[in-house]
Amino acid sequence: MCGHLLKAGYAARVYTRTRSKAQALLDAGATWASSPREMASSCDIIFSIVGFPQDVREVMLGADGALQGARPGTLLIDMTTSQPSLAVEIAAAAAERQCASVDAPVSGGDVGAREARLSIMVGGDQPAVDAVMPCFEVMGKTIVHQGGPGAGQHTKMVNQILIATNMIGVCESLLYAHRAGLDLETVLKSVGSGAAGSWSLNNLGPRIIAKNFDPGFFVEHFVKDMGIALDEAKRMNLALPGLALAHQLYIALQAQGHGRLGTHALQLALAQLSGFAW
Repeated sequence: MCGHLLKAGYAARVYTRTRSKAQALLDAGATWASSPREMASSCDIIFSIVGFPQDVREVMLGADGALQGARPGTLLIDMTTSQPSLAVEIAAAAAERQCASVDAPVSGGDVGAREARLSIMVGGDQPAVDAVMPCFEVMGKTIVHQGGPGAGQHTKMVNQILIATNMIGVCESLLYAHRAGLDLETVLKSVGSGAAGSWSLNNLGPRIIAKNFDPGFFVEHFVKDMGIALDEAKRMNLALPGLALAHQLYIALQAQGHGRLGTHALQLALAQLSGFAW
């Protein structure tokens, strides 16, 4: 995502906890900062995309976080899938320092990021969203302003709820086809283009069949996302039994040692329930 900004002519300073992971960006012309705070002191727009809400809190609001170094007028854009309430908290803290923040989680995985066709779900006040829109247009294809602070994160929860239960269907259907003795690739030709088709079936189904469970999105991060959605649902007095089931199945997958595989590795846990290895 940062690479696309560099190619579009933007200057960038970068910080990662492991500097070697930023080497390709440094080779492409980015400069290094030793902390989010140092980076913010010389940048107009700060982007963060990290793993968990506690990481967002550290890099944005921590003692060495971006907000501590931000000058008045700085925009802070968090693209992590995180808690809506934390997005609201960051927006309030930024406003106190005469800055602005936008929550902008993304969907599309590693392929969408590399090919600059992410879906970006945006929450924040209109002037801040307008100011950062040219950057979003470099990174994504579908960019929708959903509302005020936190609205982007709520929309990403909708996205994750859709994926969670759909992935159960994808995996169970392939398990059924396998046990019935069907040719799985031939099955996909029939069902992938009909009413049963989905992005997960057509993009991850072939990877499941090939036993390729390399991550586009980590299981452990998906477990985190579903936990956030369930917490928000509880706060809203909302029962989501399908999501709760998916969450438990993914926790089982994580407990089996597969937390760093892709979300389609759910196939491994479901196959084990039926007594065979995929």
